[in-house]
Amino acid sequence: MKKIPVLGAAVNMTLIILVLLATLCGCSKKTDSARASGTASTRLYIYNWTYYTPDSVIEKFEKEYGVEVIYDEFASNEEMYAKLQAGGTGYDIIFPSGDYVSIMIDQNILEKIDKSKLSNLGNIDPLVLQKAAYDPAMDYSIPYYWGAAGIAVNTAKVPDFERSWSIFGRSDLKGRMTMLDDMREVLGDALAYLGYSVNTSNPGEIALARDLVNNSWKPNLTKFDAEAFGKGYANGDFWVVQGYAEVVYEEIADNAEMLKNTAFFIPPEGGPAYIDSMCILKGAKNLDLAYKFIDFIHRPEIYAEFTDAFGFPATANIPARDLKADEPLYTAEDIANTELKDDVGEALELYNDAWFNSIRVGE
Repeated sequence: MKKIPVLGAAVNMTLIILVLLATLCGCSKKTDSARASGTASTRLYIYNWTYYTPDSVIEKFEKEYGVEVIYDEFASNEEMYAKLQAGGTGYDIIFPSGDYVSIMIDQNILEKIDKSKLSNLGNIDPLVLQKAAYDPAMDYSIPYYWGAAGIAVNTAKVPDFERSWSIFGRSDLKGRMTMLDDMREVLGDALAYLGYSVNTSNPGEIALARDLVNNSWKPNLTKFDAEAFGKGYANGDFWVVQGYAEVVYEEIADNAEMLKNTAFFIPPEGGPAYIDSMCILKGAKNLDLAYKFIDFIHRPEIYAEFTDAFGFPATANIPARDLKADEPLYTAEDIANTELKDDVGEALELYNDAWFNSIRVGE
C-alpha cells in the first residue's frame, strides 16, 4: 500500500516512539472489547492497511465459516510495527510491506507458514515471488498485492503528453503538477528515468537523480503532496499528479466528465513498487482460521472481487484476471519493470541528504 520510506533495518526509534504514543492513545476499543467477550475459535483478529480489504470479502468469509472478523487498521508500516513492539500481539494476521517482512523475519516474530494448509498457492504469479526476494519461498509471508504509484493526467487540459516521468519537466505545465511528498518514491522515479536502480547506493547516481528533480522537475511543481493530491486533481487545481490510482479515482468517482478525461499510467522506465503480504504472528491463537482466511483471499473469484473493489489489476493471482468484472486502472504488465524499495542500509544517509538538505531545503 502507500508507504513511508523504510528507515533502514534499524528502524528510526524516534519515529517509532512518537507513533507508539499515538497508537497507544488511540488503541482500538472495538478489538479490546471483542477479545474480552470472544473465544479463540469464533473470532479472527486482523491488522491491515486502511481501506484494503472490501467489506464484501470479509462478510463472505464470516458467513462461510460462521465466525467474526475483528479488523483493525493502520496507516503506515511504522504504526503497525510500533503497536506490535508495544505488545499488541493479539492479532492473528498482519499485512506488512516487504521491507518490514524482512525486519520481522529477522526478529523471529512471524509464524513459519505451513504450506500444506493452503490449497491456492498455485494461483500466485511467479513474477511476484521473483520480485519478493525477501521471502521468495513464502516461508513467512503470502503475497497480497503488488502495486506502484503512477501518473494521472487530465487529458482535457493536457491532450498531448508522453507517458514518461519526463512529463514533470514540462515548463508549460508549471504550477499545475504535484509529486508525492515521499523521498524514496520521487528519487526512485528520477533514478529509474536515468536508467539506475531505485535501490542504488552509488553516490554519483543519487546526486544525478537529485539534480534532475531539483533542476528539471521541482521548478514546475506546485508542491510535493502525499495527502491531498487526489482532491486537488479532482477540483481542477492540478492537471498532472504522481500518486496512487485508487486515490485519484475515488475522488472523481462521481464526476463522469473527469472520469472520461483522466488517463493513468505507470511510466515504462519503471520506478518504485511495493508488495504487501499476509503474515501470521508468532503465538497467534487462531491459526486454523488464519490459514483459512489466507487461502480464501487467493480463491480466484475472491481475489477478483477484492481487486475490482479498488480498480486494481489482479497482480498477485493469475486465474483471478479472467474473473474480473471491471477493467483495472493499470495492468500487471505495466509494473513488470518496477523495483521494490529495499532497505538501502547506510546509503539511506545519501538519500536523506539529497532530499532534506537539497530538494526539500527551506520548505
